[in-house]
Amino acid sequence: MNLRVLLPFQVFVEKTGVSRIVAETCEGSVGLLPHRRDCVAALTPGILTYETDGDGEVFVAVDEGVLVKTGLDVVVSVRRALAGTDLSQLRQSVEQEFLALDEHQQSVRLVMAKLESGFLRRFATFQHE
Repeated sequence: MNLRVLLPFQVFVEKTGVSRIVAETCEGSVGLLPHRRDCVAALTPGILTYETDGDGEVFVAVDEGVLVKTGLDVVVSVRRALAGTDLSQLRQSVEQEFLALDEHQQSVRLVMAKLESGFLRRFATFQHE
């Protein structure tokens, strides 16, 4: 298979000859082999594993995103990714960086929703006057 891991502003990984891929989705882990049917999956923050003959098993920590398999091409598009050899360090990176930022984003969205609703309420009273 051909694997491409895309970030918003660069190609993070581009490998050919990938024999298998394992990624974490909302529904659990999904494994891809070369002759599996085409599919699309929403990825959650976690560890993406792929294997090649030359590199062996490689681990990449990925943020949430999407995985698309068409034929022998697999494209993974995520916000952030980190490569490493130590699996425990990658897992800690996912927990500290990716999941913590998601909590921050949720609080920002909550504040923005309150601001927007307050603006709409004031705008509605302004129209009635």
